[in-house]
Amino acid sequence: MVIVKEAKTKAELRKFVDFPNRMYRDVPQYIPGFYSDDLQDWDRKKNPASEYCDWKCFLAYRDGRIVGRIAGIYSHRANEKWQTNRMRFSNVDFIDDEEVVSALFAAVENYAREMGCDEVHGPLGFSDLDREGMLVEGFDRKGMFITYYNHPYYPRRLEQLGYRKDVDWIEYLLRVPDESGIAQIRRLAELVKRRYHLTEATLTSKKQYPRYIEKIFRLVNVAYAGLYGTVELTERQIKRYAKKFAPLVNPKLMSIVENEEGEVIAFGITAPSVADALKRSNGRLFPFGFLRVLHAFRVNDTIDLFLVAVHPDYQGRGVNAVLISHVWEGCRKVGIVQAESGPQLEENTKILAQWNGFDKEQHKRRRCYLKKL
Repeated sequence: MVIVKEAKTKAELRKFVDFPNRMYRDVPQYIPGFYSDDLQDWDRKKNPASEYCDWKCFLAYRDGRIVGRIAGIYSHRANEKWQTNRMRFSNVDFIDDEEVVSALFAAVENYAREMGCDEVHGPLGFSDLDREGMLVEGFDRKGMFITYYNHPYYPRRLEQLGYRKDVDWIEYLLRVPDESGIAQIRRLAELVKRRYHLTEATLTSKKQYPRYIEKIFRLVNVAYAGLYGTVELTERQIKRYAKKFAPLVNPKLMSIVENEEGEVIAFGITAPSVADALKRSNGRLFPFGFLRVLHAFRVNDTIDLFLVAVHPDYQGRGVNAVLISHVWEGCRKVGIVQAESGPQLEENTKILAQWNGFDKEQHKRRRCYLKKL
């Protein structure tokens, strides 16, 4: 018999966050997130999304053992913006068992009905900068700490419950071009900068980040406004995400473009992959996890492409070439040979087009499911 309980206490929430780390401990493709950050997501005092979201976390037990988890998030702002009445499901993991899956989703669907919802969709987080999308292709590929990993049986179990595709995200593995390839895109970048009177911010130290980091996340609000399920980040969220990403960034691998007025109109945030470091430490920074992360910053052949954004007024003008040229040149300087993109909406043709002409492999696909109640 399966019993589903709401996780409320600190001890229960720790078990909620840690469940996939234990479930996937021996799965090499699974990469945990930063445990402390994930735990703070469910602390209403520490997560700024509590200003506009309600949520509940659930754990499924059989014979006293945890066999699954799921969260339901009701985003008032998302429903207002998109004129929907949806509950988001998030952080879902479960053993391959029909009774377990049915019980977990029944808990979220009942919560959705309590909140007056007529649809459930996900997996989605509090904002577009949280993990989103269930893996449906690429189960044999190593994940990223900013994305979910799940077994191949997950999509099948959801479809048995009546969930259907709403949107898909795709991910690329890209090879860093050789010198001639970089020179070619550099020429295009210089042409674009002259034509539109743009300059690249010169970053040599992380001490310069505070000057730009909040401008960057304000641009996220503008550039991502029309993307699926997005809501505008609050000032408190901007500060939180800035604090989360800033320590990971290498100045050589970060591009910021400004116009004549000194406004940030485009950026690309990348960082050396910390996947292997987090895997070895199970997502913990202490006692030795931070040393492994620091080593990954110094010795690595792969970068993660976290965020890329161009102001709508400059989209379609080749500004992406400025960002890509800077990042590729930085990769060559520090010995990076490949880059892994984060999830990109398959319908977002502008962002996908920026990779045309590069040596790339579309190696993963993830999905947001929808069910009408």
